[in-house]
Amino acid sequence: MNIRTSPRPLSLALLAAFCLNATAAETVSRAEDRESVAVTIYNDSLALVKEVRRIPFERGANSIALRDVSAQIRPETASLRARSGGELRLIEQNFDFDLLTPQKLLEKYIGREVTVIKTNPATGAETREQAVVLASNNGVVLKFADRIETGMPGRIAYGSIPPNLRERPTLVVQLESAASGPQKTELSYLTSGLSWRADYVAELADDETKLDLAGWVTLTNQSGASYGNARLQLVAGDVNRVQEEMLAEYAPAAPIAMARKAPMAREELFEYHLYTLGRPTTMLDNQTKQVALLSAAGIAARKEYRLAGDSWYYRGLSPDLGRAQKVSVFVEFDNRGGDLGQPLPKGIVRVYKKDSRGNALFVGEDRIDHTAKNETVRLKLGEAFDVKATRKQTDFRKISDKVYESGFRVELSNAKNIPVTVNVVEPVPGDWEVLTESQKHAKGDAHSAVWQVSVPAEGKATLTYSVRMRW
Repeated sequence: MNIRTSPRPLSLALLAAFCLNATAAETVSRAEDRESVAVTIYNDSLALVKEVRRIPFERGANSIALRDVSAQIRPETASLRARSGGELRLIEQNFDFDLLTPQKLLEKYIGREVTVIKTNPATGAETREQAVVLASNNGVVLKFADRIETGMPGRIAYGSIPPNLRERPTLVVQLESAASGPQKTELSYLTSGLSWRADYVAELADDETKLDLAGWVTLTNQSGASYGNARLQLVAGDVNRVQEEMLAEYAPAAPIAMARKAPMAREELFEYHLYTLGRPTTMLDNQTKQVALLSAAGIAARKEYRLAGDSWYYRGLSPDLGRAQKVSVFVEFDNRGGDLGQPLPKGIVRVYKKDSRGNALFVGEDRIDHTAKNETVRLKLGEAFDVKATRKQTDFRKISDKVYESGFRVELSNAKNIPVTVNVVEPVPGDWEVLTESQKHAKGDAHSAVWQVSVPAEGKATLTYSVRMRW
């Protein structure tokens, strides 16, 4: 934890004074003492919390118990500084997360005396007896003046709560204040347990050439603390972090409702993008909430049927290729122009389309990475029901140790009442060339050939080709 300090060293007198003060009641600061809260949430369950609290200090040594902080705080990142009044000098800090429960209280009293209260079931009269707790493993062992008993013989009364046992996680700071009286202090720290993700809802038009897109921010708070009327900011980007154990995120489904206004302002921050909610919001512990991020209508969309091959087809004889193969369905659009054309945080895009009665039905989803403006968003939504394919190897020859030739026939069938175009994408290995083909191919990249095959309505089409490969 970092606290702004003056350069002069602590005197022995101050240390002695603090030790004498250690038994005094500590000053407790609760959530009610917050004057403002700001929460900046990063991807991967990381958040920066900044609070301004008004805390009363005594001149000299103070023990301040900061309650209602995150249960998953990283204490080494905590920083407390004075916003008003005198300087604060750190002496010691502790993060107490040993929480008060009946079992914990019993464990803390091992070797100490408690009062055992028994009630006579017939008369209702109570008797009290002193006993020492000997053990609490799989039950309790109590030593009375004349005997030792196991089990719970009655109610146990404790004299006090041990100082290091807290009813909620508490950051305890022992410090020196240069002045007495209430001061504004700023507490900041990093914590796990707060996460966000983008969820998108896209609705395809009837002709599937346009779509409407709504973006939602899904916030999940499992930090063990609540943040009322907080200024909320979200950082989109892959921030490098030292590897640590992370909590699993809960990822609920996005709503179908379409947002019509984007209440989050966006700006660039280093190599990331920062989104700021334009109003305060409250994030309760163990709560998931959603906030509208963006909205765009009438985006030009493109639908693709794709049959993708595999490079192992070309490395030898492949007699099993005669079986039916599925044709995948993709929808893509360009992140540019109009209400779009802005960085899209990574998340899941869920796509819907209305049926003949106007009911929006789910037709598929895909995950996108952080997408800059002017890039293309490409979504795989599933496999075509009415468009099928079969692939057969028609020839394979070894010309030399490093040269091979292979031939294929791809048959496509279309049960729809409209024609479709299927992109047949073949990842050919090595240094390759097409020897023969029933229609002209295009190079997708250095390692793939692409044929656009038109398949008539309720009909079939056949693609044949052969390739030579050199290694």
